[in-house]
Amino acid sequence: MPISSRGFASTSGDYGGVLCFLALALASPLSASPLRGVSPRDEKYFMGPVIACRDGAATFPRDRLNDGFCDCPDGTDEPGTSACPESKFYCRNMGDAPRFLFSSRVNDHICDCCDGSDEYESGAPCPNTCHKDTNPSENSTVAVNPESNDLDDLDTQSRNTRIDLENLIKNIRGLRAVTAMQMIVCAIVMVAFCCHHYRHNRIRRRKYILSR
Repeated sequence: MPISSRGFASTSGDYGGVLCFLALALASPLSASPLRGVSPRDEKYFMGPVIACRDGAATFPRDRLNDGFCDCPDGTDEPGTSACPESKFYCRNMGDAPRFLFSSRVNDHICDCCDGSDEYESGAPCPNTCHKDTNPSENSTVAVNPESNDLDDLDTQSRNTRIDLENLIKNIRGLRAVTAMQMIVCAIVMVAFCCHHYRHNRIRRRKYILSR
């Protein structure tokens, strides 16, 4: 039975819609890309529509994750931006040891991750140097499987070392500030005491002279 031109046009239009849908489906990624600044082990924590701050202070909707505004005091919601200095940015460093760094160092024009992922918006030229001193073939298992036990161990050691070092630096700076404040207070007290003692001696001397 012959197909009318109208029916053919309708059929071809349906085929065109199907082809467009298939093209979009093939062009889209098969899985969601990793969250910026989030370690593979923590990705499940951020999958829900409402996410809790790790310190339990508040919750925030998922669309506020990495939006450039600090909703959690501990920086849970901003691992991939510099909005919360207390947050931690995860460098994947494929082929090398992953590491954590404070999010205050994200987009500061200094390449801290060997893969350059911490400077995604600053415009700083950060070439990937993760294989600079190693043979890429020797690290192929690391590149293929970033969630392996070896990487988890390196992740934990690197994170603990980095956090301990930066916390030590913070404590030293805080101690210096407290010491300087104490010295200033002591100097003020000593000056006030000397002035009071000098004034008191003058008054006593004047009374002694007048009494004679």
